[in-house]
Amino acid sequence: MKIEFVGGAETVTGSSYIIKDDDFTIMIDCGMFQGKQELVQRNKLNLIYAPKEIDCMLLTHAHIDHSGLIPKLVKEGFTGKIYATKATTDLCKVMLPDSAHIQETDVKWINKRNRKLNRPDIDPLYTVEDAENSLNNFVSVNYGDTIRIHPRIEVRFRDAGHILGSAFIEMWIDGKGKKTKIVFSGDIGTGDQAIIKDPEKLEGADIILIESTYGNRLHKGKEDTYNEFKEILLNSINKKGNIIIPAFAVERTQEIIFILNKLFKSGEIPPIPVFIDSPLAISATEIFRNNRQCFDEEMTHIIMSGENPLDFQNLTFTRSSNESKLLQNENGVIIMSASGMCNAGRIQFHLQNNLYKPEASIIFVGYQAEGTLGRRIVDGRKLVKIYGEDIAVKAQIHTLGGFSAHADKNGLLTWLRTNNNPNAKVFVVHGEEESSKFFGELVQSELGLNSYVPKWGEIVDLDTMQSEYATYGTASKDKYDSMDYQLESLTKYLGILTEKYMKAKSENSLRSTKRLQNEIIDAKTLLKDIVDEL
Repeated sequence: MKIEFVGGAETVTGSSYIIKDDDFTIMIDCGMFQGKQELVQRNKLNLIYAPKEIDCMLLTHAHIDHSGLIPKLVKEGFTGKIYATKATTDLCKVMLPDSAHIQETDVKWINKRNRKLNRPDIDPLYTVEDAENSLNNFVSVNYGDTIRIHPRIEVRFRDAGHILGSAFIEMWIDGKGKKTKIVFSGDIGTGDQAIIKDPEKLEGADIILIESTYGNRLHKGKEDTYNEFKEILLNSINKKGNIIIPAFAVERTQEIIFILNKLFKSGEIPPIPVFIDSPLAISATEIFRNNRQCFDEEMTHIIMSGENPLDFQNLTFTRSSNESKLLQNENGVIIMSASGMCNAGRIQFHLQNNLYKPEASIIFVGYQAEGTLGRRIVDGRKLVKIYGEDIAVKAQIHTLGGFSAHADKNGLLTWLRTNNNPNAKVFVVHGEEESSKFFGELVQSELGLNSYVPKWGEIVDLDTMQSEYATYGTASKDKYDSMDYQLESLTKYLGILTEKYMKAKSENSLRSTKRLQNEIIDAKTLLKDIVDEL
């Protein structure tokens, strides 16, 4: 029996694993790579296996770094069932079409640039139609129910306490006269989040794949984080600037709404206007309200008392793009928008309009992957590019890691300790290389368990622990979308334009000179964009 690390190896994004034997091939998660260009390019690659050879898929939760390539897989021939909790299925119904819309929008911009360079159009990874088609493969399961997905395999979804509907997956496989239990952690929650329940315990696993997003650091406690959040809000309100909060549409937005509601209700902060400017976050909030079975005791008690902790008088949801644009006229308000890493969506518009203002505050409440706009801002860049424009960073930048929905290194170790098998093998995944290796060493030194940090494309025989490596197919039209190719072709194009410009100028052709001058300016802007991305 072998396991292939299709994604989520020495990186936080693109989580996907294949467990296989002579008579089955099961995929766990099918996430999109995000952040650095070298990672994003992986989304266009073809698996070494034909999608139709995968018997079924198990989805731990709805975040795009775990679910985002499902429409592509279905489009390319996967016809099996996708098992997920009800809440995860509900969230994917809005998140996957939203992801497809982003793919289509990005490709429109790229093709506009390609046409200027006389280059062929490219296609999106998948369309909204592809995303909607993939939803037909989903099968909802309940926490705690044991289901048979293959004559030799049973699985059970347990609450991971990460986001609404998140699960770690227990898999029992019969083979060679014994039963092996493999656990896929998905993402493990912190254990003290607002709204949702704490992670359930890990029990009796022989093989564990555990995430390591924060495997090399500790979070502040929730109470300290909430107090720090309150102080930042009060100081920012006194400056009378806008408070911009890039927030993941699922879980983080709802938790911030929940905390703001408590702060307003207690009078700890004045009731300033709050705008949730993300259609996805608005839809996700509605899904939260319809999945009360996932709520913890505090949230359930509040609802039973007749209150709605995800709504308050000074809260406004803005769905339309026109409503969103009007927010640039607001001052002294809180604007919460997606995406949480600032790589797409309406948050870029609000950052463009507020980053350069010293009186504004930007509060980061979630993980910022390498290569994202959010990461560049958090790392202290004084100048960032948004919509092709250089924006000076003069606003106050705050980072609150304690809001994270991921367990820190102690939380992950505590979860692992609940497993009662001293001979368990641990694969450390879903973390940047430094974090995964640090946590892998902790697992060995603190728990005495054998740990291993796999590489992307590695295939490990679970009986012998011997490795081989998959060779993934190239992406279609990959040449035309590589950054190096764009840089080379654009440099040549700029040289041709410059020659034509000098010739037109020598011939006193004012009309041609003006036109070519504008084309040169456009080409230089594109060239600068590419250099910045590289």
